[in-house]
Amino acid sequence: MSEALYTRNILRLAVSIPHQSRIDKPHGTADIRSRTCGSRVAVDIILSDEQVIERLGIEVNACALGQASAAILATEAVGKSADDIASARGQLFEFLVGSSDHPGDWDNMDHLRAAKDHPGRHAAILLPYDAIIAAFEAATTADKVV
Repeated sequence: MSEALYTRNILRLAVSIPHQSRIDKPHGTADIRSRTCGSRVAVDIILSDEQVIERLGIEVNACALGQASAAILATEAVGKSADDIASARGQLFEFLVGSSDHPGDWDNMDHLRAAKDHPGRHAAILLPYDAIIAAFEAATTADKVV
């Protein structure tokens, strides 16, 4: 039997998403929706000269697991590069599909363990990562358009 899906820790994270406001004149922005579950995440980023997130704005409309995942990510994202975000997403994905026993190194990732047994929730959990990666891509594309 699997453990409870909506634990007290998941619910605590779901209501504590940092950086919940959009940013004026972001370097990159993305607004994506999961075709699987209908969750939506909009992200704005401002990058430093070193191409790491200097400022983040995030808006989340998802289940408690998607919100908890967004809270974990938003807590860690400032100061991270696109490769850092992609690596964290990769670790989490590998865990969710059963290729790894460890969901990742960031604080609170272990709280997502119960979701492994619920593949219908995986899209919502990964969506915040996908949105930030898309915002990085938009920022990179914007830099090349002149």
